[in-house]
Amino acid sequence: MAVTLQQIAEAAGVSRGTVDRALNNRGRIRPEVEERIKRIAREMGYQPSRAGRALAMAKRKIRIGVILQYMETPFMQQVLKGVLEAKEEVESFGGTVKIYEIEGVEPEKVMAAMEELREKGFNGIALTPSEDQLLRARIDQYQEEYGIPIVTFNADLEDTKRLCFVGQDTFQAGRTAAGLMWEMTGGNGQVAIISGQVANPGLISRQKGFTTEIKESFPGIEIVDIRYSYDDEWVASKIVEEFLELYPELTGIYITGHGVKGVCQTLQKLGKDKTMHVIANDFLEENLKWLKEGTINFLIGQDAAVQGHSPVIILFQLLFDSKAPEKEYQYTDIVIRTKYNMG
Repeated sequence: MAVTLQQIAEAAGVSRGTVDRALNNRGRIRPEVEERIKRIAREMGYQPSRAGRALAMAKRKIRIGVILQYMETPFMQQVLKGVLEAKEEVESFGGTVKIYEIEGVEPEKVMAAMEELREKGFNGIALTPSEDQLLRARIDQYQEEYGIPIVTFNADLEDTKRLCFVGQDTFQAGRTAAGLMWEMTGGNGQVAIISGQVANPGLISRQKGFTTEIKESFPGIEIVDIRYSYDDEWVASKIVEEFLELYPELTGIYITGHGVKGVCQTLQKLGKDKTMHVIANDFLEENLKWLKEGTINFLIGQDAAVQGHSPVIILFQLLFDSKAPEKEYQYTDIVIRTKYNMG
């Protein structure tokens, strides 16, 4: 049975009207009393009615902005689906969610979108950041000066004032890839890394995790080169051709982001698709095809839909219920797939 305001009032030793003012932030109540009432309501499992929540939303004008970068990539299209699901949920209660889609790495466009959201009275922002000092400063400014909470997702800028991060623990994902490479190579040989955008914090972290674990735990493996495809399949294919020319003894390739199609097609064309050890990321249709064929040995996955959905809901809960996120780092699971457990 649903918990009523009267039951909360009796448990708190106050009137029903005081409970109503506390739970709906209507003022005329001491802060310590308001906090005690909210705590008791949470402990009792109180849930406002849908109609009541919609009415409160209309009064508060909760507006959340979502800014996505790297939108030309298939993975971010999957993240967008999660954002759209959260948008539908929030707007069913009378809130507003505005989405900005940016291709590539464009911190200036991110900051312009942030400013537009601020000027229009939006009171929470979720964004996928890139490595940029001005963007770091802007995130801090929005939190400290404007009181607008920022949630980062998919990639993180840890030493900022952002509220929390939702996404993969990319450093651990990189370490996981290093362990898998050790298993395949027997702990010896030359390997190379193909990354995507230079300024993508998530890819930087995967790369660091991989190189750190190799150096600390597997000294018999030599990382001979690191190149960037900028999420371009043609560039990725040319990198592979150059790797094989420069390093004829190369035994493994770790792909931290996109470029899988270019890498695998080139390995197949050069007859290296069954002998080269390849580890890539994300359970995308193209990647799963190469996993099934055996050109990719391992795929390391993350939950794209959660990365899109959770940041919006975290901001909604903060703005509507004053419920802070439970953890600063809300990591999605690191999942490993081979052609034998594709599902």
